[in-house]
Amino acid sequence: MMPGILKHPAFRIAGPLVIAVIVIFALHSFASHVTWNNVKADLVAASPVLLLKALAFTALSFVGISLYDALAVNLVAPSKVPFRIAALAGAAGYAISGLLGVSYLTGTAVRYRVYSSFGLDLASVTGIIAISWTGFCSGLALVFGGLLVFHPSGLSAILPITPAFETGAGLAILGGLAAYLFWLATGKRKLKAGGFGIPLPGAKLGTLLTSAGLLDLTSAAMVLYVLMPADLVQNLPYFVMIFFGAVALGMLSHSPGGLGAFEATIVAGLGGTGRSDVLAALLLYRVIYTIVPFIVATLGLSLMTATARRRELTGGVQMIWRAFQPLVPPVAAGIVLLAGVLLLVSGSLPAESSRLGVLRKLLPLSFIEVSHLVGSIAGLFLIVVARGLYRKLYRAWLMAMVLIALGLLASLLKGLDWEESLSMLASMAVLGLFRPAFYRADSVSVFRLNGIWIVTTLALLAAVFWIGLFAYSHLPYRNMLWWDFTWHGDASRFLRASLASAITLAVITFNSLMIGKASRKRLEPVPDAVRRLVAASEDTEASIALTGDKSFLVSDDQSAFIAYADTGRSLIAKGDPIGDAIVARKLVWQFREMADRQGKRCAFYAVSLTYMEVFLDLGLSILKIGEVARVDLHGFTLDGSNRKALRQARNRSERDGYAFQVIPAARLGSSMAELRSISDAWLESKQGEEKGFSLGAFEENYIANFDVAVLRSKAGEIAAFTNLFKGANLHELSFDLMRHRPGGPGFAMDALLAELMLWGSAQDYRWFSLGAAPFSGIENRQLAPLWNRIGGFVYEHGEHFYNFEGLRAFKEKFDPKWSPIYLATPGGLAAPKILNEVNVLISGGFRRLMK
Repeated sequence: MMPGILKHPAFRIAGPLVIAVIVIFALHSFASHVTWNNVKADLVAASPVLLLKALAFTALSFVGISLYDALAVNLVAPSKVPFRIAALAGAAGYAISGLLGVSYLTGTAVRYRVYSSFGLDLASVTGIIAISWTGFCSGLALVFGGLLVFHPSGLSAILPITPAFETGAGLAILGGLAAYLFWLATGKRKLKAGGFGIPLPGAKLGTLLTSAGLLDLTSAAMVLYVLMPADLVQNLPYFVMIFFGAVALGMLSHSPGGLGAFEATIVAGLGGTGRSDVLAALLLYRVIYTIVPFIVATLGLSLMTATARRRELTGGVQMIWRAFQPLVPPVAAGIVLLAGVLLLVSGSLPAESSRLGVLRKLLPLSFIEVSHLVGSIAGLFLIVVARGLYRKLYRAWLMAMVLIALGLLASLLKGLDWEESLSMLASMAVLGLFRPAFYRADSVSVFRLNGIWIVTTLALLAAVFWIGLFAYSHLPYRNMLWWDFTWHGDASRFLRASLASAITLAVITFNSLMIGKASRKRLEPVPDAVRRLVAASEDTEASIALTGDKSFLVSDDQSAFIAYADTGRSLIAKGDPIGDAIVARKLVWQFREMADRQGKRCAFYAVSLTYMEVFLDLGLSILKIGEVARVDLHGFTLDGSNRKALRQARNRSERDGYAFQVIPAARLGSSMAELRSISDAWLESKQGEEKGFSLGAFEENYIANFDVAVLRSKAGEIAAFTNLFKGANLHELSFDLMRHRPGGPGFAMDALLAELMLWGSAQDYRWFSLGAAPFSGIENRQLAPLWNRIGGFVYEHGEHFYNFEGLRAFKEKFDPKWSPIYLATPGGLAAPKILNEVNVLISGGFRRLMK
């Protein structure tokens, strides 16, 4: 039960918020006797030598981080990704995720964007990340084990354990690491879970990964170690333990870089309460280990962007640019997030009195008050808009430029903060350089957030609020502070800006939660051109376009169309394009471009091999999702042992006086009410609900498009019915809904199917489609792609939910010809999301599917 609670969306939002609240109270308690002036004095007094050491250790740590990926890629996808690309991907991924937060999401996304350009799929990227983690874990074991064994002043000096126990624990950890490396050396190993396997490194590569972990972990810890007061970090093993505990808690908090949670853990663990030099060291650590690497990554990407726009890239640099161009949106999101935080923090700290004195001679007080409020609100909006930049939205880019310009102006008017203004100007320059990356025209507001971004924004706002409380901790709180409008009323301006920011964020959060995740395009009536092309198509599946739950992309000359559903996140086409093949190929590209402009994914569900080349040209991944059974109707009979059940059902039907009839669509009016009552009763008996998208529902406007085959009793009562899909030129016959009257004869459905196939043969139809068998024909082998193994596993072991094998076995009795069907989808992390959205379109979600 506990794992289910931990995965619940409410817990994933509430958990980090609880951590944030605890952290704020903890930080407030730890810094209760420290003033902002003390911290500024300690920052100014920081030794340049120590700062250079911290920068050097940061560089070493990122060398280790880059080696994780470089070594892992060499194992998982040898010769596919150049060494320097993999190394840069690892370093850039960490630099970006370290600023944006939720590193296990953003770091993975950054890596996938780079590696997918070299043809790596999600399974390969997952393997690379898993191998990287083995290096991290083995390096961690080496660091802790070595410190426990060899450091003279260890944990036993602080914790209630004996030196012998400490040494024994260290030897045990090192022994476990040695055993792990020996195990790797004894043969090729794989990490297996649920039938899937990831290759583990050999002893040599495992040792190299451990060395990379050692370099990364020790250097990262040493960055803060050299910045901390010497009297507080005399016990190195204990410091390392506290450091990595702080990193872990920071990840759980979901705030960017673990802001707040990391600091509170360090202060509490090391006993740094009430010390301004500790807070100064933590602030310097943030700048050196989080912000400086991000700035370096941004400058490198900006330089390549500027050079690429002048078309001066050649050779290896051009290859690096192609690989890292997809990182422009997350880097831009980081720039805007950083600008927003800077404006909020600036609004929480006292202004320079000398600069404020200059403004006093030039502007009225009201300008200062309004500028301060505008700067803080603009900072909050920049944090919110950062998510839209991550999604490549043009309106988010435009809004960010406007907000940064407001922030620049506010920085000057509220206190002549020219340093802050220059940083805003630099941010605008870089965003302007990145402009071509933002082209999507999503209809969703750029101020609408998802759950993770809400948590991130709340955590950031809480951290900034604490900074303000800390800066003005020497002032006693009183109600009059809210209405104190004076030139030196910094605390009052901070309180009013914090309240305005909190109210603004509350409105944004409420709007995001209440209105919904994304907008969907309104459905439109089925165009006449679509009806004409469906009637002219030999493919019976074209008729599913008439269900009324789809939108249409019709070519300019009305010779082809694509039927699709807009989920709000994706545009998902049902089946192949219908119509002229040459025009349809162009229409597929138009569909892909339309989805991209809207900032949505693009996928094609249940397609054949006909347009496979175009789907591959689009860069889509092809996943087999089953097979369609088609029976040859030329000379079709019910003879043979396989068709015995159908033959007996038909014979019983004839003996009991039941008659088969095809009612033309034009004459359905008199029978529609009876068909409706049968359908409603059938649904109630199944305790099910109507499907959609790839299956029809009993809607009179939909059923009225088709001839309907029925089985009538002697009294003229309909016992079972199905609507017919009739392909042009007598090429194919099929059916959609097949329903019977509950309590009627048990043979009704089989008899109706038998009569229908014989009728189709007599009408000279070439094929009869029995529809799809989901997950059929997918090979579940060790070397098969990840999707094949998942699909094969579901087909073999999913009988508790759906009789996949039984469905194929039933259709196999007709000796059909099996044709594969596929899902063309963006690869990587998008594929399972598309599959879930298809399930929602068809069944309304997992719960309704189970019904």
